[in-house]
Amino acid sequence: MNPLTIIQLPFTHLAGWKDLQQRHPSIATLAWCVVLPMSLLPPLMLYYAGTHYVGTYYGDTLALGLADRQWRFITTILFLAELLTFFVMGWLIYAVVNSNRELSISYHDAYLLAALAPLPLWSSAIALLIPSLIFNALAVLTALGISCSLVYHGLQALCARSTNDVTTMSVTYTIMAAGVLAWGVLMAIVWAY
Repeated sequence: MNPLTIIQLPFTHLAGWKDLQQRHPSIATLAWCVVLPMSLLPPLMLYYAGTHYVGTYYGDTLALGLADRQWRFITTILFLAELLTFFVMGWLIYAVVNSNRELSISYHDAYLLAALAPLPLWSSAIALLIPSLIFNALAVLTALGISCSLVYHGLQALCARSTNDVTTMSVTYTIMAAGVLAWGVLMAIVWAY
């Protein structure tokens, strides 16, 4: 698939979605080729940031003892939780979309969307290379917005809905609320340890 088409996925329901749907990659292929490598990025970047410059640049100004955390343990738990979240979100997308009488989605398409939706969030972990709390927070918030748009336009395309469809917006809101809750739990895990 053309990289320009992939970049357009969060911004339109016309470009790329039908091609992805027709390629019909299996859920196992999505898990091994998309989710596994991309979900490695945040733990690796967090481990790098936590062991290389959290103590150097921030000291204990962010949180007492942040530099002395068990980063190897934290990032392993984060990685496993990200993998689990993919499977839970695929099931959740399928259940929420099909609970509405106006929308319908297959398991395959639900897991396709569950694999693509967190890509901006996973990619935003690259921002951890820059030791700036404000820059990292802005990168994550931007990625969250792009992820929301990706879910909305993906549902429009995969469920064959029109532009500005209130039902699709409502389902997107429900899915993203659950996704943000799961993301919050992942961040609480990181903060707790």
